[in-house]
Parts: sequence; C-alpha cells; structure tokens
Amino acid sequence: MTKKKFIWFTALLALLILCIKYSDSILGFIGLLWSLITPLLMGCVIAYILNILVTQIEKIPFFHKEGTVFCKIRRPVSILGSITAIFAIAILVILIVIPQLVQAIGVIVKEIPAVVSEINLWLSSFDKDWPQLQEFLESLNVNWPQILQKAASYLTNGLSSVFSSTMYIVSVISSMVVTAVVALIFAIYILSGKEKLFHQFQTLARTYLKKKFYTGMSLILKTAHDTFTKFIVGQCTEAVILGSLCTIGMLLFRFPYATMVGTLIGATALLPVIGAYLGAAVGAFMIFTVDPLKAAGFLVFIAVLQQLEGNLIYPRVVGSSVGLPGIWVLAAVTVGGGLGGIIGMLLAVPVTATLYKLIQRDVQKRKAALEPETKGGLSR
Repeated sequence: MTKKKFIWFTALLALLILCIKYSDSILGFIGLLWSLITPLLMGCVIAYILNILVTQIEKIPFFHKEGTVFCKIRRPVSILGSITAIFAIAILVILIVIPQLVQAIGVIVKEIPAVVSEINLWLSSFDKDWPQLQEFLESLNVNWPQILQKAASYLTNGLSSVFSSTMYIVSVISSMVVTAVVALIFAIYILSGKEKLFHQFQTLARTYLKKKFYTGMSLILKTAHDTFTKFIVGQCTEAVILGSLCTIGMLLFRFPYATMVGTLIGATALLPVIGAYLGAAVGAFMIFTVDPLKAAGFLVFIAVLQQLEGNLIYPRVVGSSVGLPGIWVLAAVTVGGGLGGIIGMLLAVPVTATLYKLIQRDVQKRKAALEPETKGGLSR
C-alpha cells in the first residue's frame, strides 16, 4: 500500500469512527437540516407541477403579441392562473372527495355489525343446508361468531380512532399549512425567474463538469422531464375520465352511492394500475351493505370498465406517452409501493419509464455502432 492510499484509508477509518461515536448528534443534525429544507424541496415540486400549467397558459396566442400589455403580464397571469386552477382542484377535493370518503367510512363502520349478524345467520344455517360442511367446521374447534365479533369490534374501533385525536390532527394540519405556504412562495419565486435560474445552473454545469458527463446528464434530465410531465398530465386525465365514466355508469344502472363511489374511484385512480381496484373494493363493500345482488352487479360493471380503461383509455392517455410496457408498469408499482408506499407508487412508473427509455436508446446506439463493423467483416 502506497503512502497516499494509507493516508486516505486512515482518514476514512477515523471519519467512520467519529460518525459511529457521535451518531446521535449527527442524526439529530440531519433531522434538523431535513426539516429546514423540506419546504424548499416541496417548493421545487410545486413549481415543477405548476410549470406544466404555466407553459400551457403562456402558449395562448394573445400573450405573444409584442408591445401589448398582455405580453408584459404573461408570466404573472400564467402563474396566477395556475395557482387558481390548483386551488380550485384542492377546494373541489375538500368539498366533494373528502366528505364522500368520510361518509364512506361512516357507512362501513355503521354497517359492519349488520353484516356480521347476516354472516352469523348464514353460518348457523349450515347444519340444515350443508351438514357435512358444518361437521367439518365444528371439527376445527373454532368459534366463528366470536372471531367475527372481534374482527368487527377491531375494525370499528380502528376506523373510529382516526377521528378521535382532534388536537393532534389540528396541530399536524397547522404545520402542513405553514410548510405549504412557505413552499408556495418559494415556488412562485422559482417560476418568476425560471429562465434565469436555468441559465445559471446550465452555466455552472458547463463550467465545472466534464463535457462528456454534462452531455450525459443533460440527456438524462431531458428524458426524465419529458416522461414526468407526460405522466402527470396523463394520469390526472385518466383519473378524471375513469371517475366520470364510473359515476355515469352507476347512475344509469341505479347502483347506490353512485357519486360517492365514482368520486372515490376517480381519486384512487391517481395511483397507477391498482388504485382503481382499491376504490372499487371499498365501493363494493358499501353497496353490499345495501344490496348484495347489486354489489355483484357492481363488480361485473367495474370488471368491464377496467377492461375498457386498460385496453383503450390508459394506453392512449398514459401508456403511449410514457412508453412503458404493461408488465414493467405493474412491476414498478409493486416495488415502488413496497419501498415508499403511496409516494413510491406515484414515482415508480415515471422513474422506471425514464430508465427504460435511456436503456432502450443506449441499446439502439450500440446496435447501430456494431452494424457497420458486421457489414465490413462480411464484405471482407
């Protein structure tokens, strides 16, 4: 081992020992630093999402007439319009989706005891209709009614406890509101001077990074930006279409809770692939508490709607724009959900699509480079 390598090894070992010894202080500092930069990171995310709307608003023709007042106020109007649109959606969610979800939970909590009673009656009828099955269940020495009662009590208490900690919820919401306000202000500053900021970062990158590395990073960031933008627009559009079709279909077939379930499925459809199924499962249970036969009909309706959505709507609205095969979408959602929950599910598809496009482009580039050599070898 050379003297230089020995010095580096010693320094790294000393740094590792210090990190282990003062791990509590280091973790506390990291936590404090994270709490400080969280509003700034949120501001960057908000600015990125708002920029999609800002770009579309700025494409309106009368904003491009030079010398007019519209050209001068193009950016402020675009930012204000984008924020207004986001707030309108948020208010719509607060006034429609959240009450519907709260009502849905209330329906489930209210109807669980009745469902358990019906299941108990159904189990008790086994000795008349299915004597062999009744003998098998009795041989297991399991008190099924007691298990059902415990499960119902657990579900009811668990769902009710969500609304019990009022002060904790208020404090969390207050903290979130303050963070959101700071993030929104930061996002407005980013959008106001986005061209200048982009030019500054580009200049820094070209100055301090090697040309080959800069070119590669530019390609990666451009591909990621294109993929994320198309995914956000496509996923929101697909969720609105699916929620609307579900609500209209349920009204036509006279299923109960049509608006509530349609809104729920539209909201959960923002999660790729499995989101709509989660909403449909809750909706089916709610309808089952009213009419089991209609619940079965609702499941058939959802199966047909999902086939329509999977084969016609999603490939055209999201799939073709993201450019990721269905098997990889399912794999990405599964792994992303396991690693990061809901946030992981949302990020998994565009991240995987970006990697897929980059690998696909690299493979095509390598194949194109090998073809002349292959032809040259054959000609010789």
